[in-house]
Amino acid sequence: MRNMAILQASAKDLPDSRLARLKNLAGKVIAYLTSRDGEGRAGRMALVAFIIRIVSAAIAFVSQIILARLMGEHEYGIFVFVWVLVILIGNLSCLGFHSAQIRFLPQFEAINDFERVRGLAITARVFALVSSTAVALLGFGALHLFGGYIENYYVVPLFIALFILPMVALGDTMEGTARANSWAFVALSPTYLVRPMLILLFMLGLIYAGEPQTAKTAMLASLAATYVTTLGQLFNIKSRLRRRYEKGPVRIEFADWFRVALPIFLIEGFGFLLTNSDTVVAGLFLDPTDVGIYFAASKTMALVQFVYFSVKAASAPRFSALYGAGDHLELSRFAGRTVRWSFWPALAVGLVMLAAGNLLLSMFGPGFTAGYSVLVILFFGILAKASVGPGEVLLTMAGEQKLCVKLYAAALGANVVLNVVLVPQYGINGAALAAAGAMFIEAALLHVAVRHKLSIVLFAFARPDSQRVPATGA
Repeated sequence: MRNMAILQASAKDLPDSRLARLKNLAGKVIAYLTSRDGEGRAGRMALVAFIIRIVSAAIAFVSQIILARLMGEHEYGIFVFVWVLVILIGNLSCLGFHSAQIRFLPQFEAINDFERVRGLAITARVFALVSSTAVALLGFGALHLFGGYIENYYVVPLFIALFILPMVALGDTMEGTARANSWAFVALSPTYLVRPMLILLFMLGLIYAGEPQTAKTAMLASLAATYVTTLGQLFNIKSRLRRRYEKGPVRIEFADWFRVALPIFLIEGFGFLLTNSDTVVAGLFLDPTDVGIYFAASKTMALVQFVYFSVKAASAPRFSALYGAGDHLELSRFAGRTVRWSFWPALAVGLVMLAAGNLLLSMFGPGFTAGYSVLVILFFGILAKASVGPGEVLLTMAGEQKLCVKLYAAALGANVVLNVVLVPQYGINGAALAAAGAMFIEAALLHVAVRHKLSIVLFAFARPDSQRVPATGA
């Protein structure tokens, strides 16, 4: 009875205004997530993307721990270097068409132009397969001509990786189609949930069948997992598209779409290179053992970035729709919310990761705790990037692709210089410093560009929603 009296007294002591604010906030969140307007869809997509990224981060983390323990530091380093290369090149070989869908499809659907919706979806798939196959053929030729200059332990994994390229490109294209239609789970689950689990399952199956615990075996498992995942995703999305838009005439405007896709390719290509160049340069200069340690540390801290990724995945269609509708004030307000969605969760998750860093790294193996300093360095770079939110997405959806290309070219140039200078001298810490430095430069450039072009102050501690955007968008 005494405890009950204490609880009742505590409840009475709680200010009514605070309870009212909590109830009001909960009501707003529920209404926001259940609304049927564009921002409601964006919010639901952000929530789904966020949940998928949490689950996928856990799956990827556990699977990487198991792979590292199965293969050891040296073989694991070989595998992750080659795997990063195949994901990087496979994504770039789409030449921006996978993301161009996110720019165009919501606009075409808004005006019921289903002929161009069908045409763009088909064009993106075919183009991704053709371009990635051409890149793979060039890779086979380069491997044949220059294989003698490559370390022997990389040759066979690279050969297997070239067969994976077309499916990586097609998978990225299918993800773009699904994101453009706000199918968050369909877009993200194959790449971030299904494929990592299949890689691990196929790897365990091959080892059980008698294959050695090497990078070659891991690449064979990745080959099988990628084909199964991508083909399943293809059939699923084609079925959904038929139900949503039905069969009908197709209109293809390849030249117009390619003119937009190419700058997007350069923007996202530079961004993707910024994200992965540290691992690539580390693989060029350092022993595979060091590469494995750096990759484990960087991917552990990358768990923080799923917040930014989730917001980016959800915001692009909404940015495109608002800009296309000419609703500049709402565009400004929504941009401000995306920044806050990015920064504060990233800060909280990052602090937790630092507190548990040594424990998490030790799960990969005793030698991996040498990468804790990498966690600390990358944390500050990730915070800098999160402080401006998905600024590059806002600029791209507002038609400022060429400006984004220049910004990312500058950031990538600085990143390459920093990597080449710092990695040989400071090893894995040099790679982390280069990556964090590039993130600071990228964030600063995006902040200035968005403020200059759209009069929106993208910064976690600013209030961009209070500013009006000029009607010209200039």
